[in-house]
Amino acid sequence: MSDQPASQTVDLFIIGGGINGCGIARDAAGRGLSVRLAEMNDLASATSSASTKLFHGGLRYLEYFEFRLVREALIEREVLLRAMPHISWPMRFVLPYHRDMRFESETPTSRLLSLAMPWMKGRRPAWLIRLGLFLYDNLGGRKILPGTATVGLGGTPEGAPLQPRFETAYEYSDCWVEDSRLVALNARDAEARGAEILTRTKVLSAERQGDGWLVRTEDADGTRRDHHARMLVNAGGPWVGDILRTKVRSNSREGVRLVRGSHIVTRKLYDHDKCYFFQGTDGRIIFAIPYETDFTLIGTTDAEHRDPAEKPVCTPEERDYLIAFANQYFAKAITRDDIVWNYSGVRPLYDDGATSATAATRDYTLKVEESGGAPVLNVFGGKITTYRRLAESALEKIAPHFPGTPGAWTAGVALPGGDFPVNGVARLIETLRDDFPFLTSFWARRLVRAYGTEARDILEAARSADDLGESFGATLTAREVVWLMEHEFARTAEDVVWRRSKLGLRMSGDEITRLDAFMRARRAEVPADLRRTV
Repeated sequence: MSDQPASQTVDLFIIGGGINGCGIARDAAGRGLSVRLAEMNDLASATSSASTKLFHGGLRYLEYFEFRLVREALIEREVLLRAMPHISWPMRFVLPYHRDMRFESETPTSRLLSLAMPWMKGRRPAWLIRLGLFLYDNLGGRKILPGTATVGLGGTPEGAPLQPRFETAYEYSDCWVEDSRLVALNARDAEARGAEILTRTKVLSAERQGDGWLVRTEDADGTRRDHHARMLVNAGGPWVGDILRTKVRSNSREGVRLVRGSHIVTRKLYDHDKCYFFQGTDGRIIFAIPYETDFTLIGTTDAEHRDPAEKPVCTPEERDYLIAFANQYFAKAITRDDIVWNYSGVRPLYDDGATSATAATRDYTLKVEESGGAPVLNVFGGKITTYRRLAESALEKIAPHFPGTPGAWTAGVALPGGDFPVNGVARLIETLRDDFPFLTSFWARRLVRAYGTEARDILEAARSADDLGESFGATLTAREVVWLMEHEFARTAEDVVWRRSKLGLRMSGDEITRLDAFMRARRAEVPADLRRTV
C-alpha cells in the first residue's frame, strides 16, 4: 500500500457514481466548476443498474397526492427522451381493468374513498382510474407521447396473453431507459467537460480543514490519495447515511429508508411490444415489460432492507410473490422454470416516517450542512426519471458557494450518441446495415440502441466481422470491448455484460471467462500511470 501526494484543490468532490452523483458531476462541470467524483465500485454498480428501467411519471404516486413529483417527472420524460433517443424510447402500457382492483390501504386516496364510499371496500372504481389517467396525460405538458385510450381486449394482440375475464384495458404512455448506460453516458459527458471520474476508488474519510475538505481515498490496488475540495457532495445512494456518520462524522438526523426492489426475467411471454401494468388485490402494482428482444421483465417488490452493506438479492419469497401476482393476469401460468435471471436493488428513499415501504416518498431531498466550516450537500432519495432536475436543484444549492456560477444548461443537450431525432432509430439502423453489410439485424439494432451515432466510431472502417477482432459471443467483439474500456470506464467482464449491456443473458460462462481474461490482459498492457479508466 502506498500514498500519493495531495492533489490540486477542486470545487466539488462527489462521493457516489450512481445516477445522482454522475448527473450532478455533469451539470457542475458544464457550468465551469472543477469536479472530482469517486465511486467505490463500478459506475451504476448498485441502485442505478437495478431499476425497473423506466422514465415514468409514477402513475400510482397520484394516490399519495404527490402532484409536484409526478408533474416534474412527466415533464422530464420528454426532455430526457429528446436528449437520449438511443437509450430511451416511448412505450405503451396496457392496464387491464377488473372490479376487484384495490388501493394500497395507506394512501390518502384510499382513506378518502373509504369515508366517502365505504361500500367499495377499497376497490378502485373505473371512473377514478380514468381521472388518474386524465391527470397523467395533462399534468406534464405532453407533446411527443400519445395520450390514454380505452381498448377492448377481445381478439387483440394485447388481450391474447391475458385471462379471458379481462375484457377492457386502458392504454397510456411512458418511456423505457437503459439505466446503467444512462449513468455511464453522464459520467462520460462530465469527463468531457473537465470532471475527473475515479472508479474503484473508496472514500476512507472526509474531514474539514479550514474552509475546505480533506478527503482520503484508496484505489483498487491499495494506493491512497489525499484530495482537497471546497465543497463535498454526498451522493452515496444507499450509503448516504453511512457516509454522514462514519466518513463526514455529521450529527445530522436526516437519513434514508432502504427499500429493496426485486425483479425476475423470464423467457418471452408474448409477441407484441407493449408493457402491462398489473394491479393486485393487495393494492400493489407490478409491470411486465418486453426485455432485450427475447425476454420479459417482471417487477418490482417493495421490501425493507436494513443494511446497505448486505448485497440485495431476490429472495424466494419475492420471486414467488411476483410469479403469483403475474399469474393473476396471464392465461398461461408462469413457473420458476421460466425464470432465466433475477436481480434486486436497494432504493435509498428519504425517510419521511411513512408506515410502510410502499408508502415512503419517491421524491428527493437536498440538505446543505455548513456547521463547522466547509459545506457538504447531502442527497436523499430521488428516482431515475428526475435525476436531471435533481442535479439542477443541487446546483441551485451549490451555486451560492461559488459566486458567478452560470445557470442551468442541461435541458435539451444530448448525451453522447444521442444527437439525432427521437424517431430516427430505424433510419440509423438501416444506414448502419447499408454501410456495414456484415451486421445482422439484431447486431445493428443492439449497437444503435447502445451507442446511437457513436456506433460508427466503434465499427470505423471494418469491412467484415473479422476486422473487429476476437468474438466473445452474442455479437460482442474485441473492438467494442476496447471502446468500453477506453471510453466508458469498464474494467471487468461483469461491467460489460451486466451494466454496459445485458449480453450476460446470451453469453455462456466460458465466453464471459474468456472476455474477463482478455480485459485483464488489456489492462496489463497499459502503463500504471495511465491506467485511469482501462
